Amino acid sequence: MKKLSLRTRVLTGTIAATALAAGTFGAVSANAATPAAAPAAAVAKADAKNKNTTRSTHLTIEAATKAAQATLDAAEKENQRVSVAVVDRNGNTLVTLRGDGAGPQSYESAVKKAYTAVSWNAPTSELAKRLAQAPNLKDIPGTLFLGGGAPVTAKGAPIAGIGVAGAPSGDLDEKFAQAGVATLGK
Repeated sequence: MKKLSLRTRVLTGTIAATALAAGTFGAVSANAATPAAAPAAAVAKADAKNKNTTRSTHLTIEAATKAAQATLDAAEKENQRVSVAVVDRNGNTLVTLRGDGAGPQSYESAVKKAYTAVSWNAPTSELAKRLAQAPNLKDIPGTLFLGGGAPVTAKGAPIAGIGVAGAPSGDLDEKFAQAGVATLGK
């Protein structure tokens, strides 16, 4: 039998170890790809009779984008440079659009106005009036009690908020936000 050189033995060992590792990794990956069945006792029956679950309505990303663009278009028709934000029922940002020339503060303000509108299911101009009776409202994190936020509702419940910031007044910001809400009704 011919004796192999050290280089050949090291190369052969490396190839064998690599093949073994690849086989082991493949087996582990195959097992990880198959989810384990949940225990039958832990599975909740999700049907209309189950009082442990609920359904909620959410704005689609397509609808949120449509509303944001309509809002920005309404502002641009009046030569206003604004930012627009659309948040979901939980206040998570779905879409933001920063118009050409919008101020740097407008982006964050639009998000906060949208969050405020959906949180209280009311236009932020109405909420700003409530500050006279409850001045501590302004201390709630993430809120902004200035005109420019409008809630989006379905069956009377808030499902999203549209916030606009950057126009010279909150009334204009809110007018543009309402244009976005109106687009969703079409």
